[in-house]
Amino acid sequence: MSPVYPFDDAATARAVVDERGLLAEWNEGARRLLGWAPEEVVGRPADRLLAEGAQVPAVPAEHRWTGTLDLRHRDGHTVPVWLLAHHRRPEDGGDWLLVTPLEGGPAPAPDDPLLRAQLLQSPCAVAVYDDRLRLHAVNDAMAEVIGLSGERLRGLRHSEIGGRPHSQDIESHMLRVLDTGRSHDVRTYVSNGEDERLSAWLARVSPVKGADGRVLGVCVAVHDFTEQYRARERLQLVNEASARIGTTLDVTRTAQELADVCVPSLADFVSVYLVDPPEQGGELPIGPLKVPVSLRRVAHRSAAPGDPEAMFPPGRSEVYPAVSPQGAALLAGQPIVVSQKSGDLEKWLAWDPERVLLARRLGIHSTMSVPILARGVTLGVAVFTRFQHPHPFMPDDVLLAEDVTARAAVCIDNARRYSRERETALALQRSLLPRSLPRTAGVQAASRYLPAARADVGGDWFDVIPLSGMRVALVVGDVIGHGVRASAAMGRLRTAVRTLADIDLAPDELLTHLDDVVVRMSAEDGDDGPGEVGATCLYAVYDPVSRRCTLARAGHPSPVLLPPDGP
Repeated sequence: MSPVYPFDDAATARAVVDERGLLAEWNEGARRLLGWAPEEVVGRPADRLLAEGAQVPAVPAEHRWTGTLDLRHRDGHTVPVWLLAHHRRPEDGGDWLLVTPLEGGPAPAPDDPLLRAQLLQSPCAVAVYDDRLRLHAVNDAMAEVIGLSGERLRGLRHSEIGGRPHSQDIESHMLRVLDTGRSHDVRTYVSNGEDERLSAWLARVSPVKGADGRVLGVCVAVHDFTEQYRARERLQLVNEASARIGTTLDVTRTAQELADVCVPSLADFVSVYLVDPPEQGGELPIGPLKVPVSLRRVAHRSAAPGDPEAMFPPGRSEVYPAVSPQGAALLAGQPIVVSQKSGDLEKWLAWDPERVLLARRLGIHSTMSVPILARGVTLGVAVFTRFQHPHPFMPDDVLLAEDVTARAAVCIDNARRYSRERETALALQRSLLPRSLPRTAGVQAASRYLPAARADVGGDWFDVIPLSGMRVALVVGDVIGHGVRASAAMGRLRTAVRTLADIDLAPDELLTHLDDVVVRMSAEDGDDGPGEVGATCLYAVYDPVSRRCTLARAGHPSPVLLPPDGP
């Protein structure tokens, strides 16, 4: 007896065999079954307890084993024993826990109140335990969950049936319900024996009471909500991706945000490759790309410090053939998943021997390549890699990666289009601005044009126009708006100012005529009504003979005057 289990523990024969095959534990129930005292067997090979002629069972690959062994009693006779063996995880000791019930008890009577709580036909998995928390009965659904017949397990504790730490946790809740008589819900997460993925279970532990209200036992009903749990995890990652990806209109930064969001929740290492734009300019082709293809790694993120999986830093380009996961994904236009479990990982990496060696050294066991597609254009590929995650990528992981990558693809495409338009507008603006200022006898002019580093290219312009009589016109203007449209409008207004300056109009008259030009441009740009073309301008005429400067401005700030002797 113990505070954790305040009942007779000897109702189960229990032993623990370590990785060397030596007995590490031997309880009173085991002594009752075979007659050996703990000091006679602990620390000695477990196979010495096998009866003569009994075969040593092969070590099973699964985490659980059941079967009947012929064991040797202390007085020499043979005892056939049905055993339930659990192979515990390395973090839990890595040993084998062997149990068998000694007091299974008689079959339940038809009027047994514990049996009435069983609900044999219920699709819900139900197990009923007696007042010592020993298994009394299970329904068919629970037997399927456990994977063993209830007849074999009757008389065992829940912690002995499960053999895992979470089983002990549930048993502590069962004891609390037994003491208090109040129901309690427990959520537990256990790994699946097939693919080592977590399964989520909700256990409702309720008291079983007799007609007099006395607690006779505990009923445990479990519900598998793994799909809901995984769906919630996927939704959480998608929501996080929506908030964190696309915070800027920078292609590289957006790609890095994609990698950051997916590590470590989806993969242990993520690298993002983009297709270099055509050298002659223009758009990328619509549809799958032709391979081999040159890809530039623009971002990566690792769950391990120092990015040990990165064979080269971001910014470097490499050519990927069709036999590579990246090339195959781009060629097919859909994700490519390869894993060590399926035996095709090294085959897909064989095109680059260095990658094969890296995968072996780091223990990489699964990789997934997802094409980055937006508006029918293939922009690149995102590669997801696992080496710390114990399980390979599953179909729901592929769907999640596609969803997150699709969101990132739109943001990357927006950033790419913005960057291209900004470069076009900047090139157009610079082509329309004066390459050099004219030399005049009366004015020494100098200029510097520097767009804001993080702002869109606008319609700012300046000019120096020689006039008759050694006069010089100085012009600074700004078209409202950004991008190619503003730069084009700026070119038209600059031409209009030079034309009006040749007429030798006074500054205020010139701006009046320029305003008419802006109104006309607005009317021409509007499809169904007036457009929204607007501009500000400052026009000054300096006469070096009279040493007078006449200026007029329309919405533009006043010039700054700096005398020769300082402000």
